[in-house]
Amino acid sequence: MKWVTRPIPENNPTLAGLGLGRVLETLLLQRGIKNAGEAESFLNPRLRDLEDPFKISGMDKAVARIELALQKNERICIVGDYDVDGVTSTALIAGVLRDLGLKPDFIVPRRLEEGYGLSRAVIERVFQEFHPELLLVLDCGTNSVYEVDFLLKQGVAVVIVDHHQQKEGPLPDCILINPHVHDAPTEPWFDFCTVGLVFKLVHALIKSLRQKGCPRAEGIEMKDLLELVAMGTIADMVPLRGENRLLTKHGMERLNSTACQGIRALLKVSGVPEGQPLQPSDISFKLGPRINASGRLADAALPVTMLLEKRFELCMESARKLEELNRERQSIERCMVEEAERLIARESTNTEAIVLYNSEWHPGVVGIVAGKLSRELNRPCIVLGQEDTLAKGSGRCVPGVNLIAALNACSAYLTSWGGHPMAAGVSMQSDRVEEFRKAFQAAVRSQLEGDSPEAELEISLWLKLSDISESLIEKQERLCPFGQQNPQPIYGMREVILGKRPQIFSERHLRLNIPGHSESLPAVGWKMANHIPPHDKPIDLAFRLGWNYWNGRRLPQAELIDWRPTII
Repeated sequence: MKWVTRPIPENNPTLAGLGLGRVLETLLLQRGIKNAGEAESFLNPRLRDLEDPFKISGMDKAVARIELALQKNERICIVGDYDVDGVTSTALIAGVLRDLGLKPDFIVPRRLEEGYGLSRAVIERVFQEFHPELLLVLDCGTNSVYEVDFLLKQGVAVVIVDHHQQKEGPLPDCILINPHVHDAPTEPWFDFCTVGLVFKLVHALIKSLRQKGCPRAEGIEMKDLLELVAMGTIADMVPLRGENRLLTKHGMERLNSTACQGIRALLKVSGVPEGQPLQPSDISFKLGPRINASGRLADAALPVTMLLEKRFELCMESARKLEELNRERQSIERCMVEEAERLIARESTNTEAIVLYNSEWHPGVVGIVAGKLSRELNRPCIVLGQEDTLAKGSGRCVPGVNLIAALNACSAYLTSWGGHPMAAGVSMQSDRVEEFRKAFQAAVRSQLEGDSPEAELEISLWLKLSDISESLIEKQERLCPFGQQNPQPIYGMREVILGKRPQIFSERHLRLNIPGHSESLPAVGWKMANHIPPHDKPIDLAFRLGWNYWNGRRLPQAELIDWRPTII
């Protein structure tokens, strides 16, 4: 892995006068913070600084149509995607509509039976079960041209809230809230995932209803909705800058004292200690996977129901089912990864991109496997299973390659595809997989201009032993929540001699101590048992800093990311 040092801009005298210290000041400068005002907005984002939601294209029409449904007491059905963004979006707006006196129905597509998004199979179930007058479509629908046209002809009004790229041309006469279709990239909401846009829709709706004197709207506390926004935003890996960061930061604070019985139950089965401050990683690696497991293997309506339920005992029943599904998902994933690694071993190591296909692989788990392999190999990776005659799966990408652009170049071989530059879903006739593999590798090769991507480890700042303290970690926490475009800093330290041999625990991990002036700093190296640093020679370390919560105590701890011999 190639170590690179993140550029350090010249010191800004305005920032220097804030008393933030060298490390925090440098980290802010690296994030493009240029003056005291920007530093204040970044470190202490305020909800009152949110932009007017009615500035978003289509918002006024969406609010007016929902208000009409309220006036007429129309039947509303919500169709939301089966991932965390879709689940939290559905739960958020369903809960608010309930509080406003409506009884909305909701449907989450059954991945294996109905496929992704607003499919004809989903629409058939909508009509069989609900016969709505208004359909709210969340985290999908932007490319459902024929499906929307069919709904409109049946007399159903359609409001779509989505953040996916449009590739099928304009939709028929429905209401679409999607910044990637209608708004400029400079707008604060351009990088929102769907749950952020749904929050904006609810904000606009409540604002309008309060102006009209609606008593039910007065009783809705918008801050209570932010925990769902934080969960969906972190899980969907959108940039945590600007308003995304503002909403997520306040949402994380609400999660630490949540009154949502469904979230409390999910935290309990996920093993998050009560009273311990929640971190974005808890959502990414504990809460999120359990919610996703339902959509991957069963019916994602289960977590939506759990998040809307008020009785803790019933929430615990749902949470335990999610835990069982997640364990099943983990078992399937392990088998698939092992088989995928065997397939890769037979291929040339010089391929710019990986395409793997096995008709026995579970379609609901291929995306996880693609992400794992892409991270390990630092290459774009597409993993395909089988559904009927189609090879169907997911792709994950790496910095420097645009997955959507690569798939667009291969569209002749695909029956459907869509997603983001870093993640996408694809399907094709199974007898065209080999043709697609060659075309996809050529498309990636053309983007790289012949150079294979080399994994890089970006060092935010080089520290001395004297720099490390509890105060430094507390200052670093002011940059939270960490995520896309606001990564947790990786620090470097040169010429370290550990003095004691690192210890292996749980067969795969390392425990070691970084020597300090007064006492050593405990460190862990996750999955580094096959890359043990020497204890008697000078080495350079790359690590993160944070807290280890144990038995009610909070102790400093480093997370070892990599090491290399010191070149003297």
